[in-house]
Amino acid sequence: MAFFRSLAAAESVPTLAGDGVTLRTPQMADFPAWSALRDQSRGFLQPWEPTWPPDDTSRLAFRKRLKRYVRELESDQAYPFFVFGRDGALLGGVTVSQIRRGVSQTCSLGYWMGERHAGRGHMTAAVKALAPFVFDTLKLRRVEAACLPHNFASIRLLEKSGFKREGYAREYLCIDGRWQDHLLYALLRGDVVG
Repeated sequence: MAFFRSLAAAESVPTLAGDGVTLRTPQMADFPAWSALRDQSRGFLQPWEPTWPPDDTSRLAFRKRLKRYVRELESDQAYPFFVFGRDGALLGGVTVSQIRRGVSQTCSLGYWMGERHAGRGHMTAAVKALAPFVFDTLKLRRVEAACLPHNFASIRLLEKSGFKREGYAREYLCIDGRWQDHLLYALLRGDVVG
């Protein structure tokens, strides 16, 4: 029964199309491509992410990840997407999470890109494709993102996607095993996405 509920939750989220990319919710069939891409990109990704558990790219860990995604989808807390290229290859992932309703109407944006696909504009296209979903479908007014001050690729991505720098947060997130400072960015419903 839980399996069918998970299918229904994932199917209720639309597939999004962007400039050369497609975004859709992760599925169990994505495990081989996801695991291979994450393993191949481990050294590239680890400086920018929370510490990976030893079994991070295992089938069991992926199944648990999908179950968490379903709970978050069902409760309107997060919307995870995998990013695919024109040829159908998995490129990375982008997630709208920490959705706050009420007077806030805000969410957080997180993303990762496989090393061999980085620097080609795929994630910029994915973030731009995600913006109408966030603002028009989810009816949120603000998307927040944070990145390490020395992550120049992430800074470039956010600024090319229309995000504005709003601040600096000391010891904001535990990344690569250390509490690290972050630059804070936001994209508002009325901002022009260039």
